[in-house]
Amino acid sequence: MIGAIVLMIVLFGATLPLLQVLKAGIPWLKLGLLKNLYWYHVAFAIIYYIYVQSSASDSVAYFNRASSNFENWMDAYGTGTTFIDFVAWPFVNYLGFTYEMMMMLFAWMGYWGFVFFYIIFKENLKFKHKLQGVDLVTLIIFLPNMHYWTASLGKGSIIFMGLAMIMFGLSRLNNRKVALLAGLLLVYHVRPHVFFIMGLGILAGLVAARAKVPLYQKLMVIAGVGVAVFFLFEDVMKFANLDSENLLESFDQLSSHRSVELAKAGSGIDISGYPLPLKLFTFWFRPLFVDAPGPIGIIVSFENLFYLWLAWQLFDGRFLKFLGRSSALVKTCGVAFLATSVALSGTLSNLGIIIRQKSMVMYFFLFIILAFMDYRKELAISRKKKPVASDPSPALSGQVSLN
Repeated sequence: MIGAIVLMIVLFGATLPLLQVLKAGIPWLKLGLLKNLYWYHVAFAIIYYIYVQSSASDSVAYFNRASSNFENWMDAYGTGTTFIDFVAWPFVNYLGFTYEMMMMLFAWMGYWGFVFFYIIFKENLKFKHKLQGVDLVTLIIFLPNMHYWTASLGKGSIIFMGLAMIMFGLSRLNNRKVALLAGLLLVYHVRPHVFFIMGLGILAGLVAARAKVPLYQKLMVIAGVGVAVFFLFEDVMKFANLDSENLLESFDQLSSHRSVELAKAGSGIDISGYPLPLKLFTFWFRPLFVDAPGPIGIIVSFENLFYLWLAWQLFDGRFLKFLGRSSALVKTCGVAFLATSVALSGTLSNLGIIIRQKSMVMYFFLFIILAFMDYRKELAISRKKKPVASDPSPALSGQVSLN
C-alpha cells in the first residue's frame, strides 16, 4: 500500500511537466482543472480498490498472470486479455510493482484519456454550453461512471486512453499523427474488433468530410488505415469468433448465445428477443433506477438520465443537415459510436457489463451532441446578423478539427 501511495505522488509529479508541454501548444489549457481531475480520478481508483476487496475483479487475475504465468516478457505478448498481461509484466517482474501499484499505474493511463478528451471537446467547440450554470464539457469529464471503469488494472483504462489518443490525433491531423498511430496500435492490441470499427470510422469520416484537409494527408491516412484494416480483417474475425465467409449469420448466432448466457448472470436481462432500437436503448440508457443493480447502478442511473437529456437535443429537424455538413471528426465519432453500439448491444445482456463496456464509446456520442448544440447556436447568431445562415462552427467546418 505504501508503494502505491508513493507511486501516486510520483505520477502526479510526472504529470505536471507533461501538462506544461501540452499547454505550450494549447495556451488556453486550464492546468488547475486538470490537476484536480487527476486527484478526482485517483479517488475513484481508491473506491474501486476498496470495492473489489469484497468482490471478484479481473484486475486480480491480470496481476496474478503477469506475476507467475510467463517466464519471459515476450511470452506474454498477444492481443486482448494477453496484452494487459504483456503491459503489466515488466512492472511486476522487473520493477517489483505490487497489485496496488499496478492499479495506480493503469488508473494514470485512464486519467490521460480524460485529458485528451477534454482537449478534443474544448478545441472543437466554439461556444460554452451550460446546464444550471455548469459548463457541460467540465461536467462531462467528471462523470463518475466513466472514471470508475477507467481507474483499475485492466482493459478499460488502456483502451480509453487509446481511443482518446486516436481522436486527439484526428482533431489536429497536421501535428498529431504520432498520437493517432499510437492510439490505433493500443486499441488494436486491447480489442482488435474495436480497432476495426475505428478504422472504418476514420475512413468514412475522411472520405465524407467537407474539411479542408490537404489531399496528401487524406490519402496517407486513408491508405494506412485501409491497408491495416484489410490485412488484419481475418485476425479480427478470429478474435471475435466470427466467420468472415458468413459474417452476418455468425454474428447473429454469437449475439443470441452471448445475450442468453449473460442474462443468466447476476443483473442479467435477456435482450435476445428485443428489436434493435430497444437493444440500443438498453445499451445507452439503462439502468434507470428501477432496474439498477446495486449502489453503483443507482449512481449510473443518474448519469443515464443526463445522457437522455442530452440525447433529446438531437430530436431536431436540423440534425440530419448537420451530420451531412459535419467535420471528419464528427463523422468518425458517429460511425464508431453507432457501429460499436450495434455490436455490443447484440452481445451484452448483463447490466453490470453494459455499464462497464459503454464507457468506451459514450464520449463519442456526447461530442456529437455538443457539436450539434454548437451548430444550432451558430445558426441562431447568424440569423440575427443576416438572413442567410453561413456554415457554422469549428466542429462543422473541419478547419479547427483537422488542421
